[in-house]
Parts: sequence; structure tokens; C-alpha cells
Amino acid sequence: MTLATAITFARILLIPVFMFLVTSPLHYGHTAAAVIFAIAALTDSLDGYAARMRKEVTRFGQLIDPLADKLLVTAALFVLVEMGRVSSWLAILIVGREFAVSGLRIVAAVEGIVIPASTCGKIKTTLQMVAVVALLLQWPFGPFLMTAATAFTVLSGVEYFYNARNLFRG
Repeated sequence: MTLATAITFARILLIPVFMFLVTSPLHYGHTAAAVIFAIAALTDSLDGYAARMRKEVTRFGQLIDPLADKLLVTAALFVLVEMGRVSSWLAILIVGREFAVSGLRIVAAVEGIVIPASTCGKIKTTLQMVAVVALLLQWPFGPFLMTAATAFTVLSGVEYFYNARNLFRG
């Protein structure tokens, strides 16, 4: 297993820790959850950096990394909807896009094609991660960030499908 893949798996393993803290009755549970979420989000940059610097970029890593991001953000969105801090329609839009793009990546992988993260997709992920932390900590600009994240979510989804349109031409 490469270092980058180990970092990605660490991000996935932080999800249950995040979920426990955010739903626990601990006085500082939400703050601790925000810290764990932020650490998990930072590993998204670390794994890619490690893969490039060590020349260990793999197809598996290119597939599992965005999946780990989607799992982390989806878990956070479920909790934020339950807490009343995110509208369910925003969460459905974001999670729906994530499933659609994941499906697109699977179809591409079957064809031997890896769809790398786009710049718009990277901005989307960053905005989602920052918005989740802001909403967990109840910062006043959290809703604005989530709205911006949702806009980039839709835009990047359209971009991925447009760029992969040749996959659907038989």
C-alpha cells in the first residue's frame, strides 16, 4: 500500500470518529467533530501531494480519493440536515451529484479511462469542506459557503458529464 493510499484510508477511518463526536452529548462534541472533520479534509491535500512527490500516483488512488471525499461530505451533510443547519434539498442535490459523478467514473474505469479531478471539482470539494466546518461551528457565513459549494457542485457535475460525453456515444 502506498503512503497516499494509507492517508486516504485514514480519512475514511476518521468518518466514524467524526460521526460519534458530532452526535455525542459531550459539551464540546461539535467543536471536536469540526476539528476531526478539518483534519480529515486536510488529508485530501496530503494524499495527493504524497502520491505526486513519491511518484506513486495509481489508478486505485485516483478512484478511492474522490470516493473518500464523498463519504466524508455525505456523512457531514446527513448530520447537518438532522441538526437543521442545511436544507435537505441542498443535501440531496450535493449527494445526488456525487453519486452521478461516481457512476460516471465507474463507467469510465470500465473503459480503461480515469477521470481526474477538475479544477472546478477541487474548488467544489474545498468549499464543501470549509462550509461543513463553518456550519458545525455555527459561523455566520456558513450558509453562504454552503450555497457557494452547492453552486460549484452543480457546475462541476455538468462539467464532468460534458467532458465525458464521448463515453455515451457507443
